[in-house]
Amino acid sequence: MAWNEPGGSKDNDPWGNKNKGDQGPPDLDEVIRKMQNKLGGLFGGKKGGGGGGQSPGKGGTAGMGIMILVLVGGWLVYDMVHIIQPAERGVVMRFGEYVDTMQPGLGVRLPRPIETVERVDVAQIRNVEIGYRSSSGGRSTTSTSVGSESLMLTRDENIVDAQFAVQYRIKSARDYLFNVRNPDLTLRESTESAVREVVGKSNMDFVLTEGRGEIVNRIQALTQDILDRYETGLIVTSVNMQDAQPPDQVQDAFDDAVKAREDRIRLINEAEAYSNNVLPRARGAAARQIEEANAYKEEVVAKAEGEAQRFENILSEYTAAPDVTRQRLYLETMEEVLSNSSKVMVDVEGGNNIMYLPLDRIMRDSDSTPLSSSSSDFSSALSGLKDQAQSAQQLMRRDSDVRSRERR
Repeated sequence: MAWNEPGGSKDNDPWGNKNKGDQGPPDLDEVIRKMQNKLGGLFGGKKGGGGGGQSPGKGGTAGMGIMILVLVGGWLVYDMVHIIQPAERGVVMRFGEYVDTMQPGLGVRLPRPIETVERVDVAQIRNVEIGYRSSSGGRSTTSTSVGSESLMLTRDENIVDAQFAVQYRIKSARDYLFNVRNPDLTLRESTESAVREVVGKSNMDFVLTEGRGEIVNRIQALTQDILDRYETGLIVTSVNMQDAQPPDQVQDAFDDAVKAREDRIRLINEAEAYSNNVLPRARGAAARQIEEANAYKEEVVAKAEGEAQRFENILSEYTAAPDVTRQRLYLETMEEVLSNSSKVMVDVEGGNNIMYLPLDRIMRDSDSTPLSSSSSDFSSALSGLKDQAQSAQQLMRRDSDVRSRERR
C-alpha cells in the first residue's frame, strides 16, 4: 500500500514528514540538503551532525568538482584521439587553416576548437550522370532524359542525343576541401563541357557507330585535364556512353540510312569475297601461261641452236666429202619419211606409170627381217625395190608390145 493512500503508514513518506499532516508540499531546501549529503558521502565527505568533521556543503562541492574534472578529461581524450579508417583521410585544420593530412591509423591532435579533423572518404566511387537521371522504384530502375544536357550538335551540323555516366573518386582530400567550393558540381560542368567539345568535333556517323570508344577516351582525358587545372582533387576512373542516337523526330530517316549503310557494307563484302575468289585463279592461270610460254621459248631456242649446230657439223662433213654426205642425207631423209608410211608410190625412170608398193603387206608376208634403222640396210632394201620396180616395168612394156602386134 502506498504511503499517501488512506490507511497507509506515514513512515514511508519520502520527504521525511512522518509526524506532519498532508497540509503542504515538501521543503525544497531540505531535499537539496539531503542530496548534497548523499553526494558528499559518495565522494568521501561526512554527513551533517558530526562535531569536528567536514561540513556537508564543502564535501558536496569537492565531489562535484572531481566529477567535472573526470568528464572534462574524458571529453578531451575523446576529442584528441582520432582513428582514421583505411578508406579515409583526416584533414587537420587549426583555427580553420589547413595544417596536415592524417593517414589511416591512430593519431592524436589538439582538441577543439584549436584543431578540427575533417574525415574524407577517398575510396568511394562516385557517379555523375550527363544527359539523363536515373531513379529506382522498387526492384526496377528507370531513367529520364534531360534534353538540355543530352542534345548536342556535331561537326556535320547534325543533332545527337547522347547520354554519359562518369565514375570518379577523390585523390587529394586537401584539394577537395579547400580549392573549389563545390567540386562535385565542378566535375559535372567540366564533363558536360568536354562532351560537347568532343562531340562537336566529330561527325554524326562516327559518334553513333565505330567512334564510341575513341570518343569516351577523349572525353575522359579532357575532363581530367580540366579538373587538374582547377585543382579539384578529383580523378575520373571511367566514362561510359550509355546511349547515342538521333532525336526522335528524325529516327525513321536515320533507320533508313543505317539500313542503307548496312546494305552497302554487305555488298562491299560480297564483292571482296568474289574478288578474293576470282583474282587468285586468274593470277594462277596467268602464271601457268607465262610458264608454258617460257618453256616453249626455251624449247624453240634449244631446238634452233641444236639445228644450227647440226648444220654446222654437216657443213664441215660436206666440205670434206660432198658425194658421200649428199648420199647419206638423202638416205636419212628417206628413212625418216618412209618410217612413218606403210605405202610407197615409186616412179620408174623413163616410164609413164607409177608403181604402188604395199609395204605393210610386204613386211607382214615377208619372212625376212624388217628394215633396219641403219642407213646401209635401208639403202639395200631401197635398191632391191628399185630393181623389182624396173623388172615389173619391163614386163609391162613387153605385154604392151605384144598386144599392139596382135591388133595389127
